[in-house]
Amino acid sequence: MRSSTAPIALVALLADLACVLAFVVIGKIDHATGTALASVVSVAWPFAAGTVLGWVVTMAWKAPARLWPTGLFVWAVTVAGGMVLRLFDGESAPLSFVVVTSAFLAATMLGWRGLTLLVVKARQRRA
Repeated sequence: MRSSTAPIALVALLADLACVLAFVVIGKIDHATGTALASVVSVAWPFAAGTVLGWVVTMAWKAPARLWPTGLFVWAVTVAGGMVLRLFDGESAPLSFVVVTSAFLAATMLGWRGLTLLVVKARQRRA
């Protein structure tokens, strides 16, 4: 990673991890299962690890804000990896959970990238 792209990549990685954290916290509040740190971490870690894995396998730091292919594959690896790790951790992954997880993370992880693309294109038109 070039030093000029390092800050952008770090912010993008943190944005993806914030999407995972938002998913977990909103879900825990909605299901009234408690938002204590240990409780949040126990649900979040598989998806956070999936996000990091997605970044590694896609080399997302090269083009972290791109929807395709970066965003789509980081999202897919986050969901798939998170579900597998969740199962290995002894938790369940019913279809409804997989669907909600996939939809929320797609909306947020692809959403911030889409908004970034719109902002960049708008700025280019003005320049």
